[in-house]
Amino acid sequence: MDETLKDLAAHIAGVLSGAVKGWKVAFGELTLDVEPAQIVKVATFLRDDPACLFHCIVDVCGADYPERDARFEVVYHFLSLKQNLRIRLKVATDEDTPVPSICGVFPGANWFERETYDLYGILFTGHPELRRLLTDYGFDGHPLRKDFPTSGYVEVHYDDELKRVVYEPVRLAQEFRNFDFLSPWEGVDYVLPGDEKASKAG
Repeated sequence: MDETLKDLAAHIAGVLSGAVKGWKVAFGELTLDVEPAQIVKVATFLRDDPACLFHCIVDVCGADYPERDARFEVVYHFLSLKQNLRIRLKVATDEDTPVPSICGVFPGANWFERETYDLYGILFTGHPELRRLLTDYGFDGHPLRKDFPTSGYVEVHYDDELKRVVYEPVRLAQEFRNFDFLSPWEGVDYVLPGDEKASKAG
């Protein structure tokens, strides 16, 4: 299988030398690193070339690496039923640079790209209707970014008096919580619940 994927990678990289920055085979799948501006050209080639025939789009998703200048990756997964192969494309971008939409090549990418925009804030140019898909209309931020707070910014509840849904800033009640940051490997400097008898006997 790896040899088949390597041959395919050599074929794609040879034809699209300016569009494919690099490739690798890992876990039985071929991964191509693609120039962002060339993603539509690469997707079209993968769909139409007789050696590829990747007609099925499986997913488009995002990944966040805040330590990088181009902190986001858009990851595309395709399946070729004819060749019985899978391929992954990766495109790197930042918070301000949009990635061309592939909806014109794979209409099934529409909601995948909307989801990626909603959860990561990655922009897609040429998308027919790029708006939020999973979060609410007034949602603040993009919840799968690494810098998004785990608690979110607001909490939602239904108010019986107002007879509507109310958004309020998140309140974290700490008065009944007792945090200790001691290492469990070195032991604690207080008696653990259930150990009272043992400490008295000692």
